[in-house]
Amino acid sequence: MTSATTSPFPGVTYVKAPERSSIGDNAPVETLVSEIIANVRKNGDAAVREYSAKFDKSDITVFEVTAAERESAVAELDPQTRKDTEFAIANVRKFAEAQLSTILPLEVETLPGVHMGHRVIPIQRVGCYVPGGRYPLLSAPIMTIVPAKVAGVDEVIACLPPNAHKAMIAGCHLSGADRIFRIGGAQAIAAMAYGTESVPAVNKIVGPGNAFVNEAKRQVFGPVGIDQLAGPSEIFIVADKTGDAEMIATDMLAQAEHDIRTRVGLITTDKALAEATLVEIEKQLATLSTATTAREAWINYGEITVCDSEDAMIAYSDLIAAEHLQVHTADAKGFAKKLRNYGSLFIGELASVVYSDKCSGTNHTLPTMGAGAYTGGLWVGAYVKIATHQWLDEEGVKQVAPPAARQSASEGLEGHRRAAQLRLDRMQAKA
Repeated sequence: MTSATTSPFPGVTYVKAPERSSIGDNAPVETLVSEIIANVRKNGDAAVREYSAKFDKSDITVFEVTAAERESAVAELDPQTRKDTEFAIANVRKFAEAQLSTILPLEVETLPGVHMGHRVIPIQRVGCYVPGGRYPLLSAPIMTIVPAKVAGVDEVIACLPPNAHKAMIAGCHLSGADRIFRIGGAQAIAAMAYGTESVPAVNKIVGPGNAFVNEAKRQVFGPVGIDQLAGPSEIFIVADKTGDAEMIATDMLAQAEHDIRTRVGLITTDKALAEATLVEIEKQLATLSTATTAREAWINYGEITVCDSEDAMIAYSDLIAAEHLQVHTADAKGFAKKLRNYGSLFIGELASVVYSDKCSGTNHTLPTMGAGAYTGGLWVGAYVKIATHQWLDEEGVKQVAPPAARQSASEGLEGHRRAAQLRLDRMQAKA
């Protein structure tokens, strides 16, 4: 049994502390990615071919997947996989449509003659990065492409590594991608950001990826939008004495098998549950087929903490701001309302992260590394712009021109003052 140690956070004691921080030194990645982006921006498809050969061991010359190849990929899906994929697509679409219905245009008269509003405008072209990963994650294209189509994006571009499983092409096609390219890594992000002879430049790039993809998104941000900077996956579970150690351990390891840098944790007020979960994790690792990955993640980034009060448990959870946060308490719905920071919340023992990961309908592209403190996950609203407008009649000019002119004068901005005063002067001259 691991001995308990006091954490730096008040009221929190580690039963199992993480061995390493999930935030590592990014300098080598940053330098290489900068070189890749500059080369792709300058040399286009030639640079993409160079990096595809170097990093993906691919000699591909034509990047875009043809219509025949798309149809072939779909045809090769086994019937049950296709049904399950279409089930997930339908659920993600349904939830995205419901979310979109809450984003409404606005027209309001704020002062007599001063009319303001906003429009909900779909982004013209979006690039969706679809990671290859250790396994063919068929849910990945669904989560980025389907909401884009629901939002009304004119053209959705998908990029995936050239060695990605063929089923991933099928997933992109079924999700509604307008064009699909076999380009992976930082070179894919650069190609979508700046365009090449083959790949059109997009307005926004979304989707998760490895450290190189993440760094590339960071570097191209500005001229092109991005959804977020996603780190390794995370799951934390807040639980009281009613928590089930077997279920908690199962859910933590389900996430840990994603990657050796996955961060997993239990935050509880019950020491007995903490210790039972620690034992259960070791027990399950002994029979888990993906234990090599899951064990390394658990050893390096896993934690179990015991809090001395419910308030401390809530405060520590909000500090972590986990990507996925499960609530296993006696009054899960009531407890959930007290939580502020998370990527997506799973309320009650029946709501497992895996359901959202795969098919239930909420998006699994979520903030990590504490970003849940200021943002939520990818959603249909990420694919539209809320753009304001205003128009004034003469009464409106009478309302706003005098204070605008006075403020401009006090700031020493004579050009501003003239622009504010001109309309009022002309109106008064006509009167």
